[in-house]
Amino acid sequence: MRIGVTGLSGRMGRLVAEEVAASGANRPEAATPEALAQASDVIIDFTHAAAVLRHAAACMQANCAWVLGTTGLDAAGQAAVAQAATRICVVQAANFSPGVNLVMALAERLARALPAAEYDAEILEMHHRQKVDAPSGTALALGQAVAAGRGVALAAVAQSGRDGHTGPRPEGAIGFAALRGGQVVGEHSLLFASATEHIALQHRAFDRRVFARGALRAALWTNNRPAGLYSMMDVLGIER
Repeated sequence: MRIGVTGLSGRMGRLVAEEVAASGANRPEAATPEALAQASDVIIDFTHAAAVLRHAAACMQANCAWVLGTTGLDAAGQAAVAQAATRICVVQAANFSPGVNLVMALAERLARALPAAEYDAEILEMHHRQKVDAPSGTALALGQAVAAGRGVALAAVAQSGRDGHTGPRPEGAIGFAALRGGQVVGEHSLLFASATEHIALQHRAFDRRVFARGALRAALWTNNRPAGLYSMMDVLGIER
Protein backbone atom coordinates (compact mmCIF):
# COMPACT_ATOMS: atom_id res chain seq x y z
CA MET A 1 0.00 0.00 0.00
CA ARG A 2 0.97 3.63 -0.49
CA ILE A 3 0.52 5.26 2.94
CA GLY A 4 0.77 9.05 3.06
CA VAL A 5 1.48 10.86 6.32
CA THR A 6 0.50 14.45 7.04
CA GLY A 7 2.12 16.72 9.61
CA LEU A 8 5.66 15.35 9.34
CA SER A 9 6.96 18.26 11.41
CA GLY A 10 4.89 17.17 14.42
CA ARG A 11 5.70 14.53 17.01
CA MET A 12 2.96 12.14 15.92
CA GLY A 13 3.68 12.67 12.24
CA ARG A 14 7.32 11.73 12.69
CA LEU A 15 6.46 8.61 14.69
CA VAL A 16 3.85 7.51 12.16
CA ALA A 17 6.34 7.99 9.33
CA GLU A 18 8.86 5.81 11.17
CA GLU A 19 6.28 3.06 11.69
CA VAL A 20 5.22 3.18 8.04
CA ALA A 21 8.86 2.88 6.95
CA ALA A 22 9.43 -0.04 9.32
CA SER A 23 6.37 -1.82 7.91
CA GLY A 24 7.81 -1.84 4.40
CA ALA A 25 4.90 0.16 2.97
CA ASN A 26 5.59 2.87 0.42
CA ARG A 27 5.33 6.39 1.87
CA PRO A 28 4.81 9.02 -0.84
CA GLU A 29 5.95 12.59 -0.22
CA ALA A 30 4.28 15.69 -1.62
CA ALA A 31 4.19 19.43 -1.06
CA THR A 32 0.44 19.75 -0.59
CA PRO A 33 -2.35 17.62 0.92
CA GLU A 34 -3.97 17.40 -2.50
CA ALA A 35 -0.82 16.02 -4.13
CA LEU A 36 -0.25 13.63 -1.22
CA ALA A 37 -3.79 12.25 -1.50
CA GLN A 38 -3.34 11.71 -5.24
CA ALA A 39 -0.14 9.73 -4.60
CA SER A 40 -1.53 7.61 -1.73
CA ASP A 41 -3.98 4.78 -1.14
CA VAL A 42 -4.58 6.03 2.41
CA ILE A 43 -3.51 9.05 4.44
CA ILE A 44 -2.80 9.00 8.18
CA ASP A 45 -3.68 12.40 9.61
CA PHE A 46 -2.66 13.72 13.04
CA THR A 47 -2.58 17.45 12.37
CA HIS A 48 -4.90 20.25 13.48
CA ALA A 49 -8.67 20.65 13.46
CA ALA A 50 -8.31 23.67 11.18
CA ALA A 51 -6.91 21.40 8.43
CA VAL A 52 -9.78 18.90 8.44
CA LEU A 53 -11.94 20.60 5.80
CA ARG A 54 -9.06 20.75 3.31
CA HIS A 55 -7.94 17.21 4.01
CA ALA A 56 -11.47 15.85 3.68
CA ALA A 57 -11.85 17.49 0.27
CA ALA A 58 -8.41 16.27 -0.87
CA CYS A 59 -9.11 12.66 0.10
CA MET A 60 -12.53 12.65 -1.55
CA GLN A 61 -11.14 14.14 -4.76
CA ALA A 62 -8.39 11.51 -4.92
CA ASN A 63 -10.58 8.61 -3.73
CA CYS A 64 -8.00 8.07 -0.99
CA ALA A 65 -8.86 6.42 2.35
CA TRP A 66 -8.38 8.57 5.44
CA VAL A 67 -7.23 7.60 8.94
CA LEU A 68 -8.02 10.59 11.14
CA GLY A 69 -6.65 11.03 14.64
CA THR A 70 -7.11 14.79 14.92
CA THR A 71 -9.33 15.82 17.85
CA GLY A 72 -11.08 19.04 18.84
CA LEU A 73 -13.20 19.21 15.65
CA ASP A 74 -16.07 21.68 15.53
CA ALA A 75 -19.47 20.92 13.96
CA ALA A 76 -18.29 21.93 10.48
CA GLY A 77 -15.23 19.72 10.75
CA GLN A 78 -17.23 16.70 11.88
CA ALA A 79 -19.75 17.31 9.09
CA ALA A 80 -16.87 17.26 6.60
CA VAL A 81 -15.72 13.92 7.99
CA ALA A 82 -19.23 12.49 7.66
CA GLN A 83 -19.49 13.78 4.09
CA ALA A 84 -16.13 12.24 3.19
CA ALA A 85 -17.28 8.90 4.58
CA THR A 86 -20.06 8.76 1.98
CA ARG A 87 -17.36 8.60 -0.72
CA ILE A 88 -14.29 7.00 0.87
CA CYS A 89 -13.26 4.74 3.75
CA VAL A 90 -12.67 6.89 6.85
CA VAL A 91 -11.34 5.55 10.15
CA GLN A 92 -11.82 8.23 12.80
CA ALA A 93 -10.68 7.65 16.36
CA ALA A 94 -9.95 9.85 19.35
CA ASN A 95 -7.31 7.31 20.35
CA PHE A 96 -5.65 4.54 18.32
CA SER A 97 -4.32 2.60 21.30
CA PRO A 98 -5.82 -0.92 21.41
CA GLY A 99 -5.92 -0.72 25.21
CA VAL A 100 -7.90 2.51 25.27
CA ASN A 101 -10.46 1.09 22.86
CA LEU A 102 -10.90 -1.98 25.05
CA VAL A 103 -11.44 0.35 28.03
CA MET A 104 -14.12 2.19 26.03
CA ALA A 105 -15.88 -1.07 25.23
CA LEU A 106 -15.85 -1.99 28.92
CA ALA A 107 -17.06 1.50 29.84
CA GLU A 108 -20.16 1.12 27.71
CA ARG A 109 -20.97 -2.29 29.16
CA LEU A 110 -20.49 -1.11 32.73
CA ALA A 111 -22.66 1.93 32.12
CA ARG A 112 -25.39 -0.30 30.74
CA ALA A 113 -25.28 -2.53 33.82
CA LEU A 114 -24.90 0.11 36.55
CA PRO A 115 -27.97 2.33 37.12
CA ALA A 116 -27.21 6.03 36.64
CA ALA A 117 -29.36 6.84 39.67
CA GLU A 118 -26.95 4.87 41.87
CA TYR A 119 -23.56 5.12 40.12
CA ASP A 120 -22.03 8.52 39.37
CA ALA A 121 -19.66 8.55 36.38
CA GLU A 122 -16.55 10.75 36.55
CA ILE A 123 -13.74 10.97 33.98
CA LEU A 124 -10.30 12.36 34.82
CA GLU A 125 -7.58 12.93 32.22
CA MET A 126 -4.07 14.37 32.20
CA HIS A 127 -1.90 15.40 29.26
CA HIS A 128 1.25 17.36 28.49
CA ARG A 129 1.27 21.13 28.80
CA GLN A 130 1.19 21.70 25.01
CA LYS A 131 -2.23 20.08 24.48
CA VAL A 132 -4.71 22.68 23.24
CA ASP A 133 -8.13 21.01 23.70
CA ALA A 134 -9.86 19.97 26.92
CA PRO A 135 -11.39 17.61 27.80
CA SER A 136 -9.25 15.41 25.60
CA GLY A 137 -10.77 13.60 22.65
CA THR A 138 -10.23 10.32 24.45
CA ALA A 139 -12.00 11.59 27.58
CA LEU A 140 -14.95 12.69 25.46
CA ALA A 141 -14.98 9.31 23.71
CA LEU A 142 -15.10 7.62 27.13
CA GLY A 143 -18.00 9.90 28.00
CA GLN A 144 -19.73 8.96 24.75
CA ALA A 145 -19.29 5.29 25.64
CA VAL A 146 -20.87 5.82 29.07
CA ALA A 147 -23.70 7.85 27.55
CA ALA A 148 -24.33 5.17 24.91
CA GLY A 149 -24.50 2.51 27.61
CA ARG A 150 -27.06 4.60 29.46
CA GLY A 151 -29.04 5.45 26.33
CA VAL A 152 -28.63 9.22 26.62
CA ALA A 153 -26.93 11.99 24.65
CA LEU A 154 -23.62 13.05 26.17
CA ALA A 155 -24.33 16.73 25.51
CA ALA A 156 -27.38 16.52 27.74
CA VAL A 157 -25.56 15.14 30.78
CA ALA A 158 -21.90 16.25 30.53
CA GLN A 159 -20.44 18.47 33.26
CA SER A 160 -16.94 19.94 33.24
CA GLY A 161 -15.00 22.78 34.80
CA ARG A 162 -16.79 22.78 38.12
CA ASP A 163 -15.93 25.88 40.13
CA GLY A 164 -17.53 27.82 42.94
CA HIS A 165 -20.94 27.04 44.42
CA THR A 166 -22.17 24.48 41.89
CA GLY A 167 -24.95 22.90 43.93
CA PRO A 168 -25.45 19.15 44.29
CA ARG A 169 -24.40 16.80 41.54
CA PRO A 170 -27.28 16.16 39.10
CA GLU A 171 -28.43 12.57 38.88
CA GLY A 172 -27.09 10.90 35.74
CA ALA A 173 -24.40 13.50 35.07
CA ILE A 174 -21.12 12.45 33.45
CA GLY A 175 -18.34 14.56 34.93
CA PHE A 176 -15.04 15.59 33.34
CA ALA A 177 -11.86 16.95 34.89
CA ALA A 178 -8.76 17.87 32.86
CA LEU A 179 -5.20 18.21 34.15
CA ARG A 180 -2.28 19.63 32.14
CA GLY A 181 1.41 19.55 33.00
CA GLY A 182 4.86 18.31 32.12
CA GLN A 183 5.12 15.87 29.22
CA VAL A 184 2.44 13.32 30.16
CA VAL A 185 1.58 11.29 27.06
CA GLY A 186 -1.94 10.49 28.22
CA GLU A 187 -3.67 9.23 31.34
CA HIS A 188 -7.39 8.52 31.58
CA SER A 189 -9.49 7.23 34.47
CA LEU A 190 -13.20 6.43 34.56
CA LEU A 191 -14.83 6.05 37.96
CA PHE A 192 -18.30 4.71 38.71
CA ALA A 193 -19.01 5.78 42.29
CA SER A 194 -21.96 4.60 44.38
CA ALA A 195 -22.67 4.85 48.09
CA THR A 196 -21.41 1.30 48.57
CA GLU A 197 -18.59 0.76 46.05
CA HIS A 198 -16.29 2.35 43.48
CA ILE A 199 -15.38 0.76 40.14
CA ALA A 200 -12.44 2.27 38.25
CA LEU A 201 -11.04 1.79 34.76
CA GLN A 202 -7.65 3.35 34.00
CA HIS A 203 -5.32 3.59 31.04
CA ARG A 204 -1.86 5.16 30.99
CA ALA A 205 0.17 5.65 27.81
CA PHE A 206 3.95 5.88 28.26
CA ASP A 207 5.00 6.22 24.62
CA ARG A 208 3.20 7.93 21.71
CA ARG A 209 4.39 5.10 19.51
CA VAL A 210 1.38 3.07 20.67
CA PHE A 211 -0.84 5.56 18.82
CA ALA A 212 1.35 5.50 15.72
CA ARG A 213 1.28 1.71 15.55
CA GLY A 214 -2.47 1.67 16.02
CA ALA A 215 -2.91 4.22 13.23
CA LEU A 216 -0.74 2.12 10.91
CA ARG A 217 -2.86 -0.91 11.75
CA ALA A 218 -5.95 1.11 10.85
CA ALA A 219 -4.38 2.29 7.58
CA LEU A 220 -3.59 -1.29 6.51
CA TRP A 221 -7.14 -2.31 7.48
CA THR A 222 -8.66 0.21 5.03
CA ASN A 223 -7.32 -1.71 2.02
CA ASN A 224 -10.29 -2.52 -0.28
CA ARG A 225 -12.81 -1.43 2.40
CA PRO A 226 -16.01 0.20 1.13
CA ALA A 227 -16.85 3.81 1.87
CA GLY A 228 -18.06 4.45 5.40
CA LEU A 229 -17.22 5.98 8.74
CA TYR A 230 -15.38 3.42 10.85
CA SER A 231 -13.72 3.48 14.27
CA MET A 232 -10.78 1.75 15.88
CA MET A 233 -13.34 -0.63 17.38
CA ASP A 234 -14.06 -1.85 13.84
CA VAL A 235 -10.34 -2.23 13.13
CA LEU A 236 -9.86 -4.31 16.28
CA GLY A 237 -13.04 -6.33 15.78
CA ILE A 238 -14.46 -5.29 19.16
CA GLU A 239 -18.18 -5.98 19.43
CA ARG A 240 -20.31 -3.15 20.77
